[in-house]
Amino acid sequence: QVQLVESGGGLVQPGGSLRLSCTASGIIFSINLMGWYRQAPGKERELVALLVNNGITSGLTTYADSVKGRFTISTDNGKNTVYLQMNSLKPEDTAVYYCRMKTRSDYWGQGTQVIVSS
Repeated sequence: QVQLVESGGGLVQPGGSLRLSCTASGIIFSINLMGWYRQAPGKERELVALLVNNGITSGLTTYADSVKGRFTISTDNGKNTVYLQMNSLKPEDTAVYYCRMKTRSDYWGQGTQVIVSS
């Protein structure tokens, strides 16, 4: 059974950086989409960043406007791992961050808390 395990969240001051990691445990083949989402208190879950590799499009990334230029999604497919490098963090980035990997099935992590506060 595949599980996604996130790490790297925590408390950081505004302007600081964090790197989130998400690794799939178990056997997983043909990942065609990897992504990060977040959910702030009282708000709906929203897309942060996506990386698509579906045999037609390879390495295409998409970012929410609010994080463009500050966040970078990357992957180590050999390790079934996706990363989210977050720089110049703002208080409004505070949320629970979830990773997602999609094959024929759709897998989600349990979430990791990011708090940006002085």
